[in-house]
Amino acid sequence: MELTARLQQLADWVPPGARLADVGTDHAYLPVWLLLHGRVVHAIASDLRKGPLERAKETARLYGTTEMECRLCNGLEGILPQEVDTIVVAGMGGQTIAEILKSAPWAKEGKRTLLLQPMSHGEDLRAFLANNGYVIAREALVLDRGTIYPVMEARGGEMVLSLGQIYGGTVLTGDPLWNQYLIEKIVRYMRAIGGLQYSKRQMDMERASHLREITRALMERREEWRRAYGSGD
Repeated sequence: MELTARLQQLADWVPPGARLADVGTDHAYLPVWLLLHGRVVHAIASDLRKGPLERAKETARLYGTTEMECRLCNGLEGILPQEVDTIVVAGMGGQTIAEILKSAPWAKEGKRTLLLQPMSHGEDLRAFLANNGYVIAREALVLDRGTIYPVMEARGGEMVLSLGQIYGGTVLTGDPLWNQYLIEKIVRYMRAIGGLQYSKRQMDMERASHLREITRALMERREEWRRAYGSGD
């Protein structure tokens, strides 16, 4: 079994000997891979829908990892705190991941490791973590099928994030994809500003003003990158 780049990044960060919950598992490739390589002692694959959970069971049967548990539940609702020390929530929007964690405040208790991979709206997830008793211990960027995705390791704790960190990532100074990630975001927000700049609606003007603040913050973060690498580009 070969994992996609983003799943491989998650697998690389799973602590050896972990008791894992993979929330929104779909095909369960990650927990099955971890069991096959002896990286975890126990794995629970959960999903909200029956279809993905059946696919997870089929993957487990195909690779002989029948010890993996499959549970039909919404987020972490069907998982007991004492059952897991490592939680993976990947392959969904940042807002959805935040809602899952909001419904399970025990996730930040003890020394649990949370491995989070938002497909979109990473800024919403970072803001939620900062405002709800989590700290991002590390973050990496992964290029997977032409798109850059952030991967975060979080745990219970306290942190304060600037606007630039919320939208441009937290601890990414040495990441080879950070410059491209920032440029793509800056271009996206500048295009959005361009589409709003001639509107006279108060809501649009406020939105454009907020996007300008975000863009300035991202440009400051890109200046950090340029200073770190001595580049004039």
